[in-house]
Amino acid sequence: MKKSMVILIITFMLFSIFATVVWGALTAEEIIKRRDDNEHFETAQVEAEMVIINRNRRIVKTMTSYAQGDNGLVVFTNPRDRGTKFLKRGDDLWMFFPEAEDLVKISGHMLNQGIMGSDFSYQDVMESDKLTDLYNFELIGEEVIDGRPCYVLAGTAAPGKEVSYYRRKSWVDKERFVGLKEELYARSGRLLKVMTVTKVAVIEGRWYPVESVMEDKLRRDTRTEFIIKAIEFNPQIPAGTFTLENLR
Repeated sequence: MKKSMVILIITFMLFSIFATVVWGALTAEEIIKRRDDNEHFETAQVEAEMVIINRNRRIVKTMTSYAQGDNGLVVFTNPRDRGTKFLKRGDDLWMFFPEAEDLVKISGHMLNQGIMGSDFSYQDVMESDKLTDLYNFELIGEEVIDGRPCYVLAGTAAPGKEVSYYRRKSWVDKERFVGLKEELYARSGRLLKVMTVTKVAVIEGRWYPVESVMEDKLRRDTRTEFIIKAIEFNPQIPAGTFTLENLR
């Protein structure tokens, strides 16, 4: 066999091995799709606790929430806020306050305000679509978060999509494909919020974040912990749950 032919064969073999490694790696879209498969749902019922920490002050709010597609209902159950309700229908938001028997539509600049004084804004709950439908992602590296190897991805709002944050940086667990950290940015590049997942669990066969902390970087000495006590995927939600009549 000629020497040139041997070199050609070896080169082809090395290229084949290299291509297998590269082509076998996950793309940014595949990573986010796997994350969506874990974290996105069409229907759910959740029992949760929100702990608002402002300097040395600690306020606990409990709630039951229902979600179905673009619709959501949150009913606060702690004594101080019992009966206060939050309704999302598509792109519209309302709050009902039982003491005043007042129904308020949330719009405009109010969307940037914190829900019940928390670090989660009304705008944060507006997005119910999959991340793959809202952002274009690129894989920019790998890092370790609390001992967990993660993919690091940068996402930019897809053309024509209305999103709460124009750009986001996501750390996705390489084994469990659940988001462990998010940095959320304005179009200007200013860092607005950081969300860190502190606990994940297997629920109905999927990895899901059950404890997280949101920090609003435009506020000082404040953070909000969100703790899921129980969650059921794909429950039967009664007809009329997401109506304005059900708020009162």
